[in-house]
Parts: sequence; structure tokens; C-alpha cells
Amino acid sequence: MPAGAVGGVEQVSARGVVVVARRVERLLTCGEVADRLGTSERFPRRLLAERRIRFVRVGRHVRIPESAVDEMIEAGTVEPVRRRGRRSVA
Repeated sequence: MPAGAVGGVEQVSARGVVVVARRVERLLTCGEVADRLGTSERFPRRLLAERRIRFVRVGRHVRIPESAVDEMIEAGTVEPVRRRGRRSVA
């Protein structure tokens, strides 16, 4: 599980009791995701409909974990190509 993900880490105490330590993560609305990405609110809604991003249902509300947005941005990041030598223009 990636760092910062919603989930738990199990530890067994001295008495043999399983203790689960949970990390709390911020859940974003579609509007907040759109602001963060600089897009319209329709774009995150389309990502949800196409199941292209992780999301959480809270009753009838839908929220997107902040780490899911970070993962999507990282997966779509393209590094520049570095050329070894310059070609001369003739």
C-alpha cells in the first residue's frame, strides 16, 4: 500500500491483541479535484464514471482520496527527452 493510503498497519500487542493503526487521508470532492487539476468539474466526474481513478462512497456522496489524484498525476507525467548531441542546421 502506498504511503499515505487509507488502510491499516496491524501490530500484535504483548497480550496478543491485534491493534490496527490507521492513517487518515483527506477525501476530496469533484470540485476540489477539478480546482487542483485546473479543469472543469466534468473531468473528475468522467474519471469516476470510467473507473480511471480510485474513489470512496460515503453514503450517496463520492469522494476521491488525495493520494489517488497524486498517483494519477504521477502516472501521466512525461519526462523530457534529452539528446546527446546537437545537429547542425545546414
